[in-house]
Amino acid sequence: MPQIELEGISKTFRISQRPEGKLGILKGAFVRETKTIRALEEISFNIGEGELVGYIGPNGAGKSTTVKVMSGILTPDGGRCTIMNRNPWKERVAHVSRIGVVFGQRSQLWWDVPVSDSFDLLKDIYNIPSDRYKKRLQELSETLDIAKLLKTPVRQLSLGQRMRCEIAAALLHSPRIVFLDEPTIGLDAVSKLALRDFLKSENQRNGVTMILTTHDMDDIESLCSRVMVIGHGKLLYDGKLKALKEQYAPFRAIRATLQEKVDEISIEGATKIKIEGTTWTVLYDPSQTPSHTMVERLAQQLPLKDIVIEETDIDEIIALMYREMGL
Repeated sequence: MPQIELEGISKTFRISQRPEGKLGILKGAFVRETKTIRALEEISFNIGEGELVGYIGPNGAGKSTTVKVMSGILTPDGGRCTIMNRNPWKERVAHVSRIGVVFGQRSQLWWDVPVSDSFDLLKDIYNIPSDRYKKRLQELSETLDIAKLLKTPVRQLSLGQRMRCEIAAALLHSPRIVFLDEPTIGLDAVSKLALRDFLKSENQRNGVTMILTTHDMDDIESLCSRVMVIGHGKLLYDGKLKALKEQYAPFRAIRATLQEKVDEISIEGATKIKIEGTTWTVLYDPSQTPSHTMVERLAQQLPLKDIVIEETDIDEIIALMYREMGL
């Protein structure tokens, strides 16, 4: 039986608009025009226990709205949502005791007090027994390397340090499901790698179900085999990441910097070559020619100085999906 079930979930928002121009400003002081935004349109999917699913799409696609519905923060206009046999917004108190939520751009920690004070307050909010709290806090402190940060006020932490503490706060009560909304946004490369390793370990070791929304394709590549793509409030794709890339981004690019200018030559397996001075961009199909083979061919035929293998950006993939679906 699925742990998370959404069927036909829809959500609209009404926003005020001020007419343009000087007359519009005067008119707007007396009459407010409103516009209806359809954030979600008939969203349906199931997620099983222990899955780690990537939920991706451009800004304004409906990712955060979906997470807020599943968290019980928002009530949808229509549809059915059942999570661990509960309705999130009707049974919110019982529901939040079994879930954890991390919003990359919002904090659940108190800004001016030490991190440990926030944790102690969350212990009381979730009614965590003292012995279990101490054991869990020690485990999270060691795994996330935050022991030395516990007595530091949150406002003095770097973004990477704060995000590690945010993750710990969301997991203190040992939730069975964790919603991660842009958890790596703004983090440096080292912090991202550490956070990904922790999430993967928590998922595999403790069987925690995770739904990850992100713009970072590396997050998805590192953590998720299943992805759901949302655009204009509609679910556009639900399946394997590999199949998505094969369907909408079959080609990969090698950007090669040469030691000197070279006239264009034929490279076996290359579908297209673009030359700008000493920089060559070579497109190829990795299903037909493996990356290491293409690199070997370039090295044999060109005076290479440096190379970078580039993936198609997720926004480009979604743009292709939009065009194909006529959205």
